This record gives sequence, C-alpha cells and structure tokens, in this order.
Amino acid sequence: MPRKFPTLVVLVFCAIGLTACGQPPQDPPADPTLSEEDRQAAERIAHEHAHDAPVATPAVASPPRTPVVARAVEYGELDGVPLTGYLAMPEAENAAPLPAIIVIHEWWGLNENIRAMTERLAGEGYVALAVDLYRGATTEDPSEAAGLMQALMGTREQGRENVRQAHDYLVSYLEAPAVASLGWCLGGTWALETGLVLPNQLDAVVIFYGNVSSDAEVLAPLQMPILGLFAEDDAAVPLDGVHAFRDQLAALGKNAHIEIYPGVDHAFANPSGGNYHPETAEDAWQRTLGFLAAHLRGEGLEKD
Repeated sequence: MPRKFPTLVVLVFCAIGLTACGQPPQDPPADPTLSEEDRQAAERIAHEHAHDAPVATPAVASPPRTPVVARAVEYGELDGVPLTGYLAMPEAENAAPLPAIIVIHEWWGLNENIRAMTERLAGEGYVALAVDLYRGATTEDPSEAAGLMQALMGTREQGRENVRQAHDYLVSYLEAPAVASLGWCLGGTWALETGLVLPNQLDAVVIFYGNVSSDAEVLAPLQMPILGLFAEDDAAVPLDGVHAFRDQLAALGKNAHIEIYPGVDHAFANPSGGNYHPETAEDAWQRTLGFLAAHLRGEGLEKD
C-alpha cells in the first residue's frame, strides 16, 4: 500500500530560477555589517565557486534505493509568510513513524540537485525535509548566490527560526522519533548551526565541507554525535580551521568523527560541480548512511 502523504499543506513548485509560486517573500534588508568571520567565509566560498554552476549531470539523477513519494510542503511560518520546503519519504507503508533528516541546501538554494539528494536519503528509510533558507530564491549565477548567502548571514536569526520550525514540524506533525541535520557547503555550515540551535533536541549532525567554529564556548552545548566530511585542498574551508574544530570537539569530550579526504577539493560530493570526485563522494555517502543508521535507528556503529 502506498504511504499516505501528510495532508497539512501540499504545493507544487511552479518556477525555476529566482522565484517560486507567486511573489517571493520580502525579507528585511540584510545587516550591512557582517562579522569579519562571516565576510571572509563568504569571500572564500565565492572565490571557490566563481566559475562553477549547478548544471545537472547523470549522477544527480541516480534514483533512490527504494521508491519514494515527494512533494513541496509548508513546514512553518515566518513573519506571516509560509516556509516552504521539499519533503520525501519511502513509498512503502510503514505503521511506525520514521526517523527524519533536515536537509540543507548549498549556496545555490533549494534546487533540483538538492531535491534529488533529499529523495535519495528518503530512499534509505527516512523522512527527509529539505528546508529553504533563501525562502523561494535559487540561482545558477555565482554572484547572485554570493548575495543570497550574505543576505542569509545578515539575517541569521531568521535562518535559526527556520530550522527550529523544520524540526518542530518533523517531531510534532510527523512524529519523527529522531532527527538529524545534514548539508553541503553553506548547508554544512547550517547543519552545524542547527545543532547549535537545538543542542539537546537534535540527534545527529552531518557536515559536508561547511565552515565550522573552534570556539569552546560555542561548541560546548552540543550533545549529539557529529560526522564531518572535509577536503584537504579546500580553499573555502581552510584545513587549519577543520583541525581546530576537530581538536576542540575532542577536548570537550564530544562524540565526533572528522574525516579529511586527501587530494580533493571543496564540493567533492556535488556531481554537478567542477570539483566532483566520484570515489570520495561514494565513500562519504557510505559513511553518512552508516552514521545515520547508527544514530537515528541504533543500527551498529558509524563507519570509522
């Protein structure tokens, strides 16, 4: 029997590019005084993606391991405007609620690539909700992506409230018994940010080459296991910062595994990007699946 899809709100994406159905929400102006840390991070990512574009490839089209159903849904509301994301779950009927994953997009926005990855995660037996931190905007232009990313940095509390409501939707409405956050690049940064926003509620965090903190005071509240997947040659996420993050987590006694892949660059797991490295991407994917199975379903241990 097909899985009954949630009936709270079901929408259909009706545009590609910078707008979604109707007019995009008008966010307040971004704070023009970004922190120096945020400014430098934005510059590094922009430089790394300056000649990149999220052009679909056959690898993106890999079907989920098992059939899924997927729809756009409203998972909350912010300043009177609905928060719309992309929800996928296994098609097969399952009487028990499933563990869930908050999926967070790259700096391009919630595009077709992220929807495909959301479906792949759902095909592994999870409810996967791709949130939209840009609230309707996507782009294939690096300069526009840089502007969207900086606007998000300047309205950080809106992003935090966005992921809070995503978690509440998964737990309260879909009754998820456990929830992880997972993202790539900008989304990796926000996967960790989601853990910091929900330090006692989130059950796992997966960071694909996101910017991370090494501040003990910032990291101390984290209670969930963390998997970090980074690239040795990443100019957007400097290796010394990754080492400092890893060492600080260890000093704090956190349950974390940080994998640094040699000889690969930023966005190695993005099959639509110029730095895609299929062997490394596959290893990272398998580590991710093992980690999620261990910490969302209690199935063995994460891969070392």
